[in-house]
Amino acid sequence: MYYIGIDLGTSSVKLLLMDELGAIHQQVTREYPLEFPHPGWSQQAPEDWKDAVLSGLQELTANCDKRQIAGIGTGGQMHGLVVLDRDDNVIRPAILWNDGRTAAQVDYLNDVIGKQKLSAWTANIAFAGFTAPKILWMRENEPENFARIAKIMLPKDYVNYVLTGVHCCDYSDASGMLLLDVAHKRWSKEMLDLCGITEAQMPALYESYETVGTLRPEIAQLLGFPENVKVCAGAGDNAAAAVGTGVVGDGGCNISLGTSGTVFISSKQFGVDPNNALHAFAHADGGYHLMGCMLSAASCNKWLMDDILRTKDYAGEQAPITDEKLGTNHVYFLPYLMGERSPINDTNARGTFIGMSMDTSRADMTQAVLEGVAFAIRDSVEVAKSLGIPLTSSMLCGGGAKSPLWRRILANVLNMPLTIPASEQGPGMGGAMLAMVACGAYGSVAEACAKLVTVSETVAPDPEIAARYEARYRQFRLIYPALKGLYPQLL
Repeated sequence: MYYIGIDLGTSSVKLLLMDELGAIHQQVTREYPLEFPHPGWSQQAPEDWKDAVLSGLQELTANCDKRQIAGIGTGGQMHGLVVLDRDDNVIRPAILWNDGRTAAQVDYLNDVIGKQKLSAWTANIAFAGFTAPKILWMRENEPENFARIAKIMLPKDYVNYVLTGVHCCDYSDASGMLLLDVAHKRWSKEMLDLCGITEAQMPALYESYETVGTLRPEIAQLLGFPENVKVCAGAGDNAAAAVGTGVVGDGGCNISLGTSGTVFISSKQFGVDPNNALHAFAHADGGYHLMGCMLSAASCNKWLMDDILRTKDYAGEQAPITDEKLGTNHVYFLPYLMGERSPINDTNARGTFIGMSMDTSRADMTQAVLEGVAFAIRDSVEVAKSLGIPLTSSMLCGGGAKSPLWRRILANVLNMPLTIPASEQGPGMGGAMLAMVACGAYGSVAEACAKLVTVSETVAPDPEIAARYEARYRQFRLIYPALKGLYPQLL
């Protein structure tokens, strides 16, 4: 039987066709536009996701026996606000996870309502990327649109709705809305009341591996699929990637170098970071996880290469950065191009080069960007260690992980081995694996991971390079506090 995994990303959707033994038979990518209507704003048309997914599914399955397609699972970009009217029409473009327009609403939630109440209600505090501040922004700035809301969804849930006609959401993705009582896996009445919405406007909640429905007849006909193809609830992209890299159960760690960067720590038990620097979310395996998230990771390198240096030769730009240069660069980069979430929670922060001189080269700047992202990821790792979590190794996935240089830098900055999965299709593979569980091919997510996830290599730190980076990281930690008060004056 075949299972389809959908990775609904920020710039494109990636689809894969996989069998129950883990073999990937076909992959397809469809890109779509991203809108930045004002500095710091980021939004997208859900209709573009629909068109990309449906056309992508047609291409993905063009040469297979479609009668063998059993299930579909989606991992998707988190936090985005998708609002539908009573006829299920999209009201406005989705406000995305990396949108920074909600600074005033975040301050209101954290400072007026209070972090202690928010944490008690949802296990988290407010961040600009979360969904609840976006709802408040919409109520204050677009009251006519707000009054039309019949259903609130997340990006991958809109895809599931297109496929099945069901308004649904899984616990892992719902955890990032600041509307879910994560500890009890139910919508928070206090937060719904605060946002001026009702539970009737929210989607039904499911575990990620549960079936939410089967294909709409018209969708099945369009795609040539059987109508009884099951669609599972799916997961937020980070939880789906964790499944795709086998990070389930207790004590597993996955670091993702995607558009955003994440440190994902799985647990069977619910737990909260008392300082709320790390998010406390539900996991796609039925358990929980702590997560640190930086808004700009691989996207920082893409920005430097594509927009500043005007090149697509990423490997060529990295070639001059040899091992003897690692940990010796005097140029630093703060990777806050879209503001930042974990652990500083500052929408005003901005990307910053510092330490440049007349002999600074483009290779130095490229190295600084790669190192700056690694240092920022370490910030979240340090928070986890301060909570007594013994992080000694991690899986590593995401587009940035394809760079051997970046893998070496990160392993040495963190001073711990990083294991690369054999499959680079984290969220898509995780979505397909969740669909397998929904269809009964495996009895649990853990069983699917044990059978299907393999590794290609482990990158170990070099003691000498790691020692050099230890000193550099200590200097990096001094830069943001020195600039924090300046950033708001630059906006």
